[in-house]
Amino acid sequence: MTHYGQVGSVSEARVPNPVSVLLVEDDAVIRRAVQLALERYGYQVAVAADGLSGLEAFRAGRHGAGGHGAGRHDLLILDVMLPELDGIGLCHRIREESPVPVLMMSARGDALDVVAGLEAGADDYVIKPVDTAVLVARIRALLRRATFQPSQRHPATAARTAGGANAAEGLLVFGDLSVDTLGFEVRRAGRTVPLTPTELRLLLEFAAAPGAVLDRLRLLRDVWDYGWEGDTRVVDLCVLRLRKKIGSTRIETVRGFGYKLVRD
Repeated sequence: MTHYGQVGSVSEARVPNPVSVLLVEDDAVIRRAVQLALERYGYQVAVAADGLSGLEAFRAGRHGAGGHGAGRHDLLILDVMLPELDGIGLCHRIREESPVPVLMMSARGDALDVVAGLEAGADDYVIKPVDTAVLVARIRALLRRATFQPSQRHPATAARTAGGANAAEGLLVFGDLSVDTLGFEVRRAGRTVPLTPTELRLLLEFAAAPGAVLDRLRLLRDVWDYGWEGDTRVVDLCVLRLRKKIGSTRIETVRGFGYKLVRD
């Protein structure tokens, strides 16, 4: 198994354009090993050793402040157990300010750690020690979701709803919820609903097949871009977050099968 500091086999040797990653990890050995491993793949990696420093680095990048090398970060990797401000609290703070992709790292894989991280707004998680190739694959999947563009036609643009949809404009309407599949804007009762890239991709999958039951493994494949049967808890927790934003009854659970978007 390939671990930190060793470059495993992946489909692409290096990222095509510089991608900025902020790594927040208090263990100096792990922090340096992950940094070197990612830099070998062409990522630009900034590091922080505790939660408060990580928050400062993130904000400095957003606002173009800070010293040499400061810049907007494309993705954050947060350890769960951090001094000053733990990874869960840090993720909460970041989600109040930005939809930037967040990958959590947990040393134990404890169910409570995983659930807490995903509830805080993380898009995915990995268990330490993580295979470098797996880590890079997860990062690439997160970045693909984050850079999904309106010009990339999504199946939802062809969907129809019982309440009527203006397909020419890519507008889908479900009760008080409207989804602009071209402009990537979601509104509920006329108000804009802020969604993370993962939440948006998940909603688009439901909107593409209103009333149809989508199972968790399909959603892992199509939304999280997993080529394997990953942990379905990421789906359940993302659905929970999405419900809080678009209405608790808009996505219905079909026990033993999956979820479906309610038409009306």
